[in-house]
Amino acid sequence: MNKNISSLYEIAQKETRKIIGLMSGTSLDGLDIALCAISGAGENTAVKILEFETINYTEDIKTEIRKVFAQKTIDFQHLALLNEWIGLLHAGLVNDCLQKWNIPASEVDLIASHGQTVLHAPKFLHQQEKFPNATLQIGDGDHIAVKTGIITLSDFRQKHVAAGGEGAPLAVYGDYLLFSQKGENRIMLNMGGIANFTYLPASLNAEEVFVTDTGTANTLIDIFTKHFFPEKSYDKDAEIAQSGTVNQTLLTELKNDSFFTKSFPKTIGQELFNKGFVNSALSKTKLENISAPDLLATLTRLSAETIAEAIQFVVKNTGTPIAEFKVYMSGGGTNNPLLVKWLKELLPCKFQTSDDLGILSDAKEAVLFALLANETVAGGVYNFGNSKVPSVTMGKISFPD
Repeated sequence: MNKNISSLYEIAQKETRKIIGLMSGTSLDGLDIALCAISGAGENTAVKILEFETINYTEDIKTEIRKVFAQKTIDFQHLALLNEWIGLLHAGLVNDCLQKWNIPASEVDLIASHGQTVLHAPKFLHQQEKFPNATLQIGDGDHIAVKTGIITLSDFRQKHVAAGGEGAPLAVYGDYLLFSQKGENRIMLNMGGIANFTYLPASLNAEEVFVTDTGTANTLIDIFTKHFFPEKSYDKDAEIAQSGTVNQTLLTELKNDSFFTKSFPKTIGQELFNKGFVNSALSKTKLENISAPDLLATLTRLSAETIAEAIQFVVKNTGTPIAEFKVYMSGGGTNNPLLVKWLKELLPCKFQTSDDLGILSDAKEAVLFALLANETVAGGVYNFGNSKVPSVTMGKISFPD
C-alpha cells in the first residue's frame, strides 16, 4: 500500500484528529488559520479550537488577487501564476503559525484549505444555457501539502457543484453537525463579504435544514469605504456610517435588483455586488454627489434589510413564530455595531454569536472547513434529503510526496 494511503487510513482511525482549517473570504482581508482537535464524526463530532490566528493580507497580495477577482476578462497567465503563488503563500503562513505555536508539522494530521475564490458564477448569473453552475477557488492544494509536509484537502466547492448545487454556502454541513440543538430553532448567520445563513430546526430533521446567501454583508461597505478613504479597508465600528443618514430613494433602487426577488436558496458574490452595482443605482437616482457617510449608512441598511427579509421569509415558511428563534452571528459583520443594531430592530428574536456556542465567531468558517475534511476522511455521507443541499463528501486530497 502506498505510504500516503496508509497514513490517511491511520488518521481516519484516530480517536482525535488535529486539523488546520484555512479560510480566505471574498472580503480579501487575510487568511484565517484554525488548528482544531476534532473527535468523532457526523452527529457525534466534537471540536476544540487549539489555536487561531488571522494573518492580514498586505496591499500587494490584495492587489494581485483583485487583478482576477470577480472579473470576466483577465490575464489568464496571471490566474495560473496566482494559483501556485496563493498555495505557496498559504503554506508559508501555516508554517509560520506552527513555528509560533511551537507545534511540529508532524503533529498535524490534515490541512483543510478553502482557497481563494476568484469567480462565483451560478447559472442564473452567467445565463449561458449550455454551461452549468460554476465557481473557482485558487491556491493549489499540492503546493500546500508539499511545502508544509501535511496531507491537504482542498477545492471543496467543486463536488457541491458537480452534485447539482451552486458551490455555496457550504457552512450548512458543519452548522448542522456542530450546532443543531433539539428543542431550539436556530439561524446560523454568517456576515462576511456576502451574508448567508443556515436554518437549523428544533426537530433536528435534516430534511428541514435550509441554507442560502442573502446578498451583500460587508462587501459594498468595504468597497466604498476604501473608495472615499483610501487609507481605510473598512468602516471600523461603523464610525462613518453612523454619522450619516440613510437615503431611502437610493436604498429602494438598490433593492430593486432582480437578485432580491429571485427564489431561495441562491448564491452570489462580487460578480454582482461591486462598485458598478452601486454606481448604476446612483446614476439612476441622480445621487452621484451623495456624501460618504450617507452612502455608507445606506449600504449598511441595505445589508441589514436584505438579511432580515431573507430570514423572515424562511421563518414564515416554518410556521414557528420568529420570537422562538435564536440568531447566532459570525463573521466580520458581527463587529459592525450599526448593522447589528438594525438587525435586532428588524428581527424580533434573540441574538447571540457563535462564541456562545464555543466557536469564536471570527474562526467559524475556518473551523467548518476543518470539519468538512474530518467528514471526508473519517465520516460518511449525511443525507439531507434535499436537492438544494447535496449529500456529498467534499475535498480533493493532496499528499506531501
